[in-house]
Amino acid sequence: MVKTILFLLAILLIIALIWLSPVLTAARRSRLKNQPVPSHWVSILEQNLPIYKRLTKSLERQLHGHINVFLAEKQFIGCGGLRLTDEIKLTIAAVACLLLLNERGEYYPKLSSILVYPSAYRVKETKPVGGYVVQEREVVRIGESWARDQVVLSWKDIKRDATNWSDGRNVILHEFAHQLDQEDGRADGVPILSRNSDYLSWARVFKKEYQKLLRDVQRGQKTVMNWYGATDPAEFFAVATETFFEKPLLLKRKHPELYRELKRYYKLEPLEWI
Repeated sequence: MVKTILFLLAILLIIALIWLSPVLTAARRSRLKNQPVPSHWVSILEQNLPIYKRLTKSLERQLHGHINVFLAEKQFIGCGGLRLTDEIKLTIAAVACLLLLNERGEYYPKLSSILVYPSAYRVKETKPVGGYVVQEREVVRIGESWARDQVVLSWKDIKRDATNWSDGRNVILHEFAHQLDQEDGRADGVPILSRNSDYLSWARVFKKEYQKLLRDVQRGQKTVMNWYGATDPAEFFAVATETFFEKPLLLKRKHPELYRELKRYYKLEPLEWI
């Protein structure tokens, strides 16, 4: 009888913890969001996030709060001999949290750790070439996003991006756009949208724009978006995100429907930061 009661109490405790977990998480995050940021953080943000000074006070406060939560919840790991600093962690957190402004994100729920290399790194890539034959080659990368729990980044390329905000290339924006895309378990260029009715418009616009980029790249024509977006729909969404934040005027002029879809998804108007 005692064992039965203890067992039932244990089950009730587990249920209570499961039920309370979201409440406790929300309370902890609310507390973190309201904490002021150190003064030296502002100097780093001004130096490594070119649009920081152009944010409204409301967005600035949101960004500070999101950064506090992000740094508290995500693990940073230095690789290849890199010693992690406040500048490295803060720069990554700030750019990643741009994608979460106006309360539209859940802090990358599947992501647990960010691996940072000093510069581009080498990985072995395997590729099936028919039957049981597998081809292995070594490739150089500046970033990766793994759906299960990790983002990998090159600090050298992050620093380059910080001084070239308007070129449409940003490894942090790119890899964290992949994280958003992968939240539903698929890397297909379709993140979780606010309303079911948004998916039809998203599919129509993104299919048309992806196919156009593919044709333009094949023909060697100049494009607003980086050619890498023609790799597949997942890469197209990541590249479109980079372009939306870094080249908003050109994207709106040349691809107004795509710009409109991204503006609705991110709930931001980057033209205000030019």
